[in-house]
Amino acid sequence: MAELSPRGKQILYACITEFVATGEPVGSRTLSKRGIELSPASIRNVLSDLEELGYLHQPHTSAGRVPTDKAFRLFIDAMMEVRQLTDAENAHIMHRFAEIEPGPNFLRETGKLLSELTGTAAVVVSPKAETMTLKHLRFIRTLPGEVLAVVVMTNGTVQNRFLKAEVNEDELQKVHNLLDDVIEGRSLGELRELFVRRLQSERVQADDVKKRAFELGEAAVSAADKGADVVIEGRAKLLGLPEFSAAAGFKDLVSALDEAEAIVRLLDATLEAGGTTVVVGREAGDLAGGLLAIVGASYRNQGRTGGWVGVIGPTRMNYPKVVPLVTATANAMSSFIERRSEPHTRHNDDDD
Repeated sequence: MAELSPRGKQILYACITEFVATGEPVGSRTLSKRGIELSPASIRNVLSDLEELGYLHQPHTSAGRVPTDKAFRLFIDAMMEVRQLTDAENAHIMHRFAEIEPGPNFLRETGKLLSELTGTAAVVVSPKAETMTLKHLRFIRTLPGEVLAVVVMTNGTVQNRFLKAEVNEDELQKVHNLLDDVIEGRSLGELRELFVRRLQSERVQADDVKKRAFELGEAAVSAADKGADVVIEGRAKLLGLPEFSAAAGFKDLVSALDEAEAIVRLLDATLEAGGTTVVVGREAGDLAGGLLAIVGASYRNQGRTGGWVGVIGPTRMNYPKVVPLVTATANAMSSFIERRSEPHTRHNDDDD
């Protein structure tokens, strides 16, 4: 692909900046008023060249031009190398995070904060349960033949699951004592594998207490080991945009925001790449008819790759503003989780 000339990049970036601000096709006269020291005729020639190269398209012959996904990709890749938040901006985000209470509303409050900071819809994906580290596991007798498993993670998340089990209080105390020696510091996924492996041991099968403990432990972590939770905040910020004013565009947008699984698949692909990633237009497939972009970054959960935080907006979103805010929010989430997680102990997996 031919390298754009400095003049071509200047005019293309000016066109993108104007389109981001207005949402309207951009013409040569508009650009000539934005400090580009060329005549409208010269600007029109460059715009025509950019259209031939696939960076712009003209919705109507009498209208100005609109940046394509290819143009946004060039702009984003160039911008991501240079734009960072100032120390004051980072400090502000950390201060706002300090006001968020840990607990079940943490994801939603994070989404509200990011939506407020960026002016568009925010999406927050929890760590997959199998990657979350266990702190406590307790069983409470409820009805005959039934116990309530209380699964407490180191990040404060609590899950309750009812299980079928015939067990008395003395047996439960022995179960708790045994499981306390093995659960702390392990993720749900690690524990599930550990319990299954130990239940295959002849020594465990011959020990009623160990067998009961590992059966209950395996049932509890398997019941708690579910997919990631997805929170989307700020939907209303998208609904009034001109891109979605037509009935078809509005329907596509509402459908896209309801497709949590499709969004998670895109975010999971980005997680594997690491860092902060931008998916523009048709790079996201048919999501909202190719009119949406997603900016996302992964955050850490006790040293492991945790979940995902990002924003969903029109392809013309303000990337120089949004990208560093998403990165800073992911970093703040990692710090938030780290501060509220206790140090954990590693164990010998071969111990019975």
